[in-house]
Amino acid sequence: MLEFVKVEHTLFSLPFVLMGYVLALEQFELAPGLDLMWILLAAVGARGLAMALNRIIDRDIDAANPRTQGRHLASGSMSMQTAWILSAVFLAMLLISAGLLNRVALMMAWLPVLTFVVYPYMKRFTWLCHFWLGLCLGLAPAGAWVAMAADVHGWAAITDALWVPTVLPISLGVALWIAAFDINYARMDVESDREQGIHSFPSRFDERATTRTTVQLSLVWFACFAVSDPVESIWFLAAAGVMALANIAVVLRMDRLKDFQTTLFRVSMLTGWVLLAALALGYATEPQVSLD
Repeated sequence: MLEFVKVEHTLFSLPFVLMGYVLALEQFELAPGLDLMWILLAAVGARGLAMALNRIIDRDIDAANPRTQGRHLASGSMSMQTAWILSAVFLAMLLISAGLLNRVALMMAWLPVLTFVVYPYMKRFTWLCHFWLGLCLGLAPAGAWVAMAADVHGWAAITDALWVPTVLPISLGVALWIAAFDINYARMDVESDREQGIHSFPSRFDERATTRTTVQLSLVWFACFAVSDPVESIWFLAAAGVMALANIAVVLRMDRLKDFQTTLFRVSMLTGWVLLAALALGYATEPQVSLD
């Protein structure tokens, strides 16, 4: 079951969930508490639901692709009933955890669920599917931030746009970062995608355009992080710059790498954790203003 939902991929979204949490703590001068546990459980539920729905909806596409035909539903090693039960469990985990946070978090839980349902169908119509996946992951820091901000401001945390200067640039950066990663991940399926009529950036455009777009997206997601509130921390800005260059370097040198996809996966997964560590370090070392 853990293989089915690719539990290790949670490592992509988890650091950005924690970033949203840390940003809210700092912005509203909150103390860490039990909310963190509910946020993490909601994140795991959301991630599991997203993957389960993707596997269910894409089972026929997976069965026709040599790279993915061994997946559980495509190969028949897991029944559809089991897959739907897992989806229900993950959905319940998301909703219950959101409800235990606050009413706003529960009432906004429809948004990530909707994006998860829509995503698998996007690739059937447009190569912009990579950016929709970016939207799905970009909700990670925003969701954690809203969960904490709503404890203080209720619906005003959203309606008064308190999220715009703080978490919006971070969420946009995450969305573009994962879009760049997914565009390169899709290089593995170019022939299969073209045969099946599946839309992806590499199957629609050539290798040169894919590489050029990846570099451009990496520079833009760095710019999003650079204009966010945490830019006051030199640690965060330096970490964002280093990881942007690392992501670009992997793509530019892919022909010289023995396993480009594995290297890309590891560097991309590391990106979020490096940024989270830099954010926490920046806040921990910033000078405290004395009231005396």
